[in-house]
Amino acid sequence: MKNWLLLLFPSLVFWVPVTHAERDARPNIVMIMADDIGYECLSCNGSSMYETPNLDKLAASGMRFEHAHSQPICTPSRVQIMTGIYNNRNYIRFGLLDPRAVTFGNVMREAGYDTCIAGKWQLEGGMPGPIHFGFDRYCLWQLTRRPSRYPNPGLEIDGREKDFKQGQFGPDIVSDYICSYLEEKGDNQKPFLVYYPMILPHWPFVPTPDSEDWDPNMWKNAKNEPGGYKDQKYWDGMVRYTDKMVGKIVGKLDELGLRESTLVIFTGDNGTYAGIRSEFDGREYMGGKGSTKDNGTHVAFIASWPGTIESGQVRQDLVDFTDVFPTMAELGKAKKPDDLDGQSLVPVFTGKGSRKKDTIYCWYHRDGIRDQASQHTRNARYKLYDNGKFYDVKTDLLEKNDLAKDGIPPELTDIYNQLKSALEKHQADTRKADPIQEKKRIAANTKKRKSKKKK
Repeated sequence: MKNWLLLLFPSLVFWVPVTHAERDARPNIVMIMADDIGYECLSCNGSSMYETPNLDKLAASGMRFEHAHSQPICTPSRVQIMTGIYNNRNYIRFGLLDPRAVTFGNVMREAGYDTCIAGKWQLEGGMPGPIHFGFDRYCLWQLTRRPSRYPNPGLEIDGREKDFKQGQFGPDIVSDYICSYLEEKGDNQKPFLVYYPMILPHWPFVPTPDSEDWDPNMWKNAKNEPGGYKDQKYWDGMVRYTDKMVGKIVGKLDELGLRESTLVIFTGDNGTYAGIRSEFDGREYMGGKGSTKDNGTHVAFIASWPGTIESGQVRQDLVDFTDVFPTMAELGKAKKPDDLDGQSLVPVFTGKGSRKKDTIYCWYHRDGIRDQASQHTRNARYKLYDNGKFYDVKTDLLEKNDLAKDGIPPELTDIYNQLKSALEKHQADTRKADPIQEKKRIAANTKKRKSKKKK
């Protein structure tokens, strides 16, 4: 893997002087993002099929949001949550974060936070990549290679590749690293940011150490490569272990007396893997990873901050991943870039001030092919695509009934016009984001498609 850091332009980050009194008042932040788990897999969201007691407890101690949406797949969500910008303006391709990007890690570190990332990377950049993007410490999978993530994993830890044997389990090693970091920072006057993009519960679905079928060699397939199951045999156990790891981190914060000074956020990076069938809301619910339908983007979003966020709240506010960066920046008194798309959730958390977010936008193509990207805007119930299709996703989860097919229903005209106006604004932003490169990419992709047809 080439080290693109040799070709970098300096990132634009900002320093804001902070007094000791202000520093003590700012919260620690632990941002947890599980890998491939949709809204329907948490019992606090209404699942009767899966048990997530630690996440249920976390939600009960703060607030959970019923209308939070990610991007449909891994890298697009990681780019969006870290940069606070919709993919139409800064997404390049799968597996890459633009080296010029400014992340929440950058601005929080510049504002005086100690920063740490542990879990799944998948953004290239080599060993210096996490540091370049604002994280002083790291324990990561898929930074320089892609070995096993579960039994006997290979990880990159603070600049060194390390291979683990003897039946060690990747999620345990990563969470141990975070717990050790929390112990180290517990008495520090500086606040800390821990970003935990979990490696669970993405396939391969293997028996965990809590399973009777635990096998330290399960990760190998016939070619001696990372493998395992993609069916549901061990999915429930993977969900339980995801919940267990969240409980482990929150428990460590409790043990260290840091809960009231720490905001904990939990979400998922996209919908559940498409092969997983669950019972939810009285019907069969198929995982929708990779799809712009609700089962591909609807994720849990929980925020807990005892003493600041009132417990037991269920919120209807619209949330997407662009909102995380401005939320962190406001809490950390950090100077954020001027071009973020999100809106801070601090007024919702504290009950002070106001927040108005009427629509969510999604620009999605896994490989960044701009003339093939799907675009839509939505509110909690209705969704409008750039091809004119209009859906009521509350009653039509799989988007089979286009409400605009025979003209817009009169009672939905105002909603349609609101979504159309928002979509047109974002489409204009798409055209302005990188017009020269956009034309080049469209031309190149068109040429490539024509060449394939000739063959």
